[in-house]
Amino acid sequence: MAIRRHPPAAPDSHAATSAEGHRLFFALLPDADTRTRLAGVATALRADRPGWRAHWIHPDRYHATLHFLGNYPSFRPDLVAAARTAAQIVHAAPFEWTLDHAASFPGRRPPCVLRCSAVPGALQQLWHALHHALALAGQGDRLANDFIPHVTLAYGEEALAEPVAVATVRWQAEDFALLHSVTGQGDHQILGRWPLVPRIP
Repeated sequence: MAIRRHPPAAPDSHAATSAEGHRLFFALLPDADTRTRLAGVATALRADRPGWRAHWIHPDRYHATLHFLGNYPSFRPDLVAAARTAAQIVHAAPFEWTLDHAASFPGRRPPCVLRCSAVPGALQQLWHALHHALALAGQGDRLANDFIPHVTLAYGEEALAEPVAVATVRWQAEDFALLHSVTGQGDHQILGRWPLVPRIP
């Protein structure tokens, strides 16, 4: 299902059963051309490994997580408001980063991810700026203290034995977004989107 903007609704319309989880996170979202190139890499990996069993992510869900804000039993308007406040004070320059190899992360169903050999300084600066802004907004307790930029393509039955070189994907990042997802549902909802604008000296 496609990423869609979060529709206006009363807070209680997001009430969940105990089995649901509401996830909030900041991420980079690819434009249409970049999404198509990412899908092409996934198709090539799948074709090269016909015996490798995995659940492949729909291209509409491709993203690169910046900060995960937590998983909650119900929608949290207070946390969304705090996250939006933090995002509004972030200053960071647009940048290009290049994804050039696939690898696996550890896990029960190891994620197959695309990674970059060199992390742009501007991407690191964005991560740090957002981390700092979230801490100022009282959201620092759940934040990770390290950052491995990646795009998840699949969840495999087993890990890739070693990193795999792929056709490079150059991604021009112009903004970042706050996303909401619900466990068991296929889409992400965009709760806000902010342009990358460097701080004026």
